[in-house]
Amino acid sequence: MDNPIIFVTVGSGDFDSLIEKMDALAPALDLPVVMQIGIGRYEPRNAEWFRLAPTLEPYYRRAAVVVAHGGVGVTIEVLNRGIPLVSVANADRPDQHQEDLLSHLDERGHIVWCRDLDRLGEAIDRARHVPLVPFRAPEPAIHLILDRFLIALARGQDPGPIARAYRGRRVLPEEMKP
Repeated sequence: MDNPIIFVTVGSGDFDSLIEKMDALAPALDLPVVMQIGIGRYEPRNAEWFRLAPTLEPYYRRAAVVVAHGGVGVTIEVLNRGIPLVSVANADRPDQHQEDLLSHLDERGHIVWCRDLDRLGEAIDRARHVPLVPFRAPEPAIHLILDRFLIALARGQDPGPIARAYRGRRVLPEEMKP
């Protein structure tokens, strides 16, 4: 990899506490840090930074590790590229959905979930030196659930039990046969 970096991204929003912590850590790290700071107020002093870009691909190509907010989009982008990922849930998000996603991925060994910004340096070190479990996206099953739902409606059956039975879990194709 030419000129590897530690790449930090917070998406299109703001996550100043993450950016500030990475800025404080940057001088002590053995790789340069590049940060995408979104609309945040804090502007890093110890690292290259930018607000937004049409694509993050050039940064991903150089990333030895990515440090990111827990958004679904960036998380899946990084995992699909096989780049070690340190994820930090943004506590300012109203519904805390990021914690659900990160908990799931951390339990399976796909990411390093940094729950405490004071331990971010340790999390980066772990992501760089401890192998993570490669991520493989599950086969989509929503079309099977919808098919079964529509069949129940067409037969005059109550589709409610179908929806309740599959909420919150992966549905296997053999379960969806009418």
